[in-house]
This record gives sequence, structure tokens and C-alpha cells, in this order.
Amino acid sequence: MNLDLNEEQKLLQRTVREFAEAEVKPLAREIDETGHFPRETFRKAAELGLTAVALPESEGGAGFDHISYSIVIEEISRVCASTGVILSVQNSLYCDPIYRFGTEEQNKKFLAPFARGEKIGCYALTEPQAGSNAAALATKAVRNGDRYVINGTKAWITNGGVADAAIVYVNTDPAKGEKGITALVVERGTPGFAVGKEEKKLGIHATACTELSFTDCEVPIGNRIGNEGDGYKIALSTLDGGRIGIAAQATGIAQGAFEQALAYAQQRQAFGHSISDFQAIQFMLADMATEIDAARLLVRKAAWKQDSGGRFSMEASIAKLFASELATRVTHKSMQIHGGYGYSSEYPVERMYRDARITEIYEGTSEIQRLVIAAWVLKSL
Repeated sequence: MNLDLNEEQKLLQRTVREFAEAEVKPLAREIDETGHFPRETFRKAAELGLTAVALPESEGGAGFDHISYSIVIEEISRVCASTGVILSVQNSLYCDPIYRFGTEEQNKKFLAPFARGEKIGCYALTEPQAGSNAAALATKAVRNGDRYVINGTKAWITNGGVADAAIVYVNTDPAKGEKGITALVVERGTPGFAVGKEEKKLGIHATACTELSFTDCEVPIGNRIGNEGDGYKIALSTLDGGRIGIAAQATGIAQGAFEQALAYAQQRQAFGHSISDFQAIQFMLADMATEIDAARLLVRKAAWKQDSGGRFSMEASIAKLFASELATRVTHKSMQIHGGYGYSSEYPVERMYRDARITEIYEGTSEIQRLVIAAWVLKSL
């Protein structure tokens, strides 16, 4: 594994950072306060190829690798975690599984316009009673001739309120447990498909995170991704890639909070000195810098393993676990360095502190990551 970015990756990093500073950062506070989904920012990101970074150009993607994808999500999340996760869902949770498991016809209809950012997608797995236990889905789909009839409710669906299509994981044969789960694409406007309430959250306010409901919602068999019963396998393999995206998001949040703390410590005066002169502050900054570097390396290792074509479940879980818990620690220390100002919404660290917490929960809680890691460690004995 070469730790140096190649010239193409360095250019992408510079381009995305410039875009983040010019287009994303100025709106970060506003969309946090209003909860408005940043459609125009999404459109501009699509023009740069950020809605399908690691997909081939032949499929409407940008043709980069997954290390490049992790760089994109980190750089965007460094200034706005909401925008970062919106793009992560589009890339990892919607486009990627259709590319890997969809047919050529499905790729033309359900992938290409989404990869180009002309349409927005989402991933509908979680339900009110089924979070970590993803096999316990109550949303059912009954085969009726050449169609499936869906009934049920999904919850906490990022991009759900604005998505043009959702990959919906349904139970087609409850007696088979996880082997009875199937993945179906449901397009916005399909009769019986409705967007429910928007979730009121601690952070990442601008993600159009909603419930999705299905009442006698009919979709053709041609909307099925993979075979009937393949849904659980598709969902979990999709989450492996998604966890790299969330690990990159968490690293970006931490990097942004660290930069805020470093700048503030150098300009804030106390007892006749910049507070950066005090060892207590220096130690916090040193710990933050060390852990962020470690998180970034874990993210890039997982992305490199994904690019290699091998199994990367353990590496993705390690990166996600470490980076998400790191983001909470770093934003906490950044707020501490800011003192009372860190608790004020006038300073971005307050938003970063709130945004960081969700990275330990979605796409698999820290506890689930530890279970995954332990299973792979024990398997290797």
C-alpha cells in the first residue's frame, strides 16, 4: 500500500477543497439552521463528478478509485457534514449496489442519471423496529404476477424527502429470515409510495431524513436488484462501502474542528499569552492531530482494500469505529479549547460537535462495528 496520493488524487483533493470553501462552507450554517436540503450545491457537486466518484465513466461516474472517493467525502465534511453524508449516500448506498448487482437495463434507468447527479437516490433499510437487527424487517412485498405489492414503513432515510428513487429492502418470505429479504427500486411518484414525517435530529439537519411509507405499492419485477432473497447480502455488502464513506465523513468533521481549535488557540489571549502557549492546550492539539492522522490512514487502508477487489468488511468497520469515536473526541476538545464561545452557534465548532455524534450510530453503531471486527478476528484464529 502506497501512502502517497498520486497526482490525480492530489488534483482532485485541491479541486474539492476549493469547491468546499467556495460553495459549501458559506451555506453550512444556513442549512443547519433552516434544514433546507442543498439542491443547488448538490447540482454543482454533480458537475464536478462528485455524485459517483468511483463509478466508471461509461456508467456516468467520474472514474476515480475509492481512495479518491474517501478524499471527496472528507473534504466536503470538513466544512459541512450534512452535504458530506448526502453525497456519501448517493455514492455508496444508492449508486454502488445498482452498479454491482443491477442488470444492464437497470443501470441505464436507475443508475446513469443518478451517477450524473440528475436524480437523487436513497437507501431504505432501517425501520422503526429494525435498526441494528437488519434481518427483522416488517416491510413486506408479496409477489402478484409480474409485480410486487409493498406494505410497510421505513425510518431515518437520509435523502428520503427528496429522492427520485429508493432501494427498498423488503421481506418477501418471512419464514426464511435473512434469506427472505429482497431489494427493490421504488421510484418517486409510484402510487402507494409516500414520504412521511421528517426526523427532528440533533445534527446533520439538511439531509431530508424522513420516513417512507408503502401502502399497496406496486412495482414491476424488473425493479428487483439481484435475485429474490439476495437483499440481505446486497444490504450488508453495500454497508461495507458505506462505512468507508461515514469514516471519511467523521475524519472530515474532526479535521474541520481541529482547524477551528488551532486557529482559535493561536489568537485567543489569556494571562498575557495566546492560549496555544499553554501546555494543556498544546497536549489537546497534539492528541487531536495524532488521532486524525490515524483515522485518515485507516480510512485510506479500507478504501485501498476495496479497490484491490478483496473482502474489506473488517477494514471498513475498523475505520468507521475509530474515525466516528475520534470525531466525538476531537469536537469535544475543540469546544473545550473555545471555552464559552464553543457553546455558541456563532462558531462552527458547535455545529460540528452536534454533527459528529451521529457517525457513531448510522450505518452500524459502534457496537455493531465491534461485533463485525470480533467476528473477523476470531475467524482468523
